[in-house]
Amino acid sequence: MEIKSVTADFSVADQVTGDDLVALKNAGFGTVICNRPDGEASEQPSAAALAEQARSLGLNWYWLPITPGQFTSANVSEFKQLVSATDEPVLAFCRTGTRSITLWALSQAAKVPSEQLLQQTTAAGYDLSKLAPMLDSEFRQ
Repeated sequence: MEIKSVTADFSVADQVTGDDLVALKNAGFGTVICNRPDGEASEQPSAAALAEQARSLGLNWYWLPITPGQFTSANVSEFKQLVSATDEPVLAFCRTGTRSITLWALSQAAKVPSEQLLQQTTAAGYDLSKLAPMLDSEFRQ
């Protein structure tokens, strides 16, 4: 797992394992959001197994599975609610972190200028420049 900090309270990562959950708890994260549907890869742990372990560690766990490239307004709204519902650091993950950081950027579009969002995502190692039209239109409400 490679954690990439986006803001002081939000980070993204690639696939998280059970062992990673202990490290996340020890690193001070309070909430974990899984954006990866079950069954994308044979070696991928199930969301239910990760949820059970996360909750046993005292982490808040949410599963908001996103098929690559299929972001809906409802997904973005739900993600925004999950991230804003806590004052603890949040880590969202998927296979590479791209879906998670995309959801974050779209969820921030109404209050943060797109140029700033693209700078933040680039600084975290993700090129979301193709997302600019979406940040400036449908999700800027």
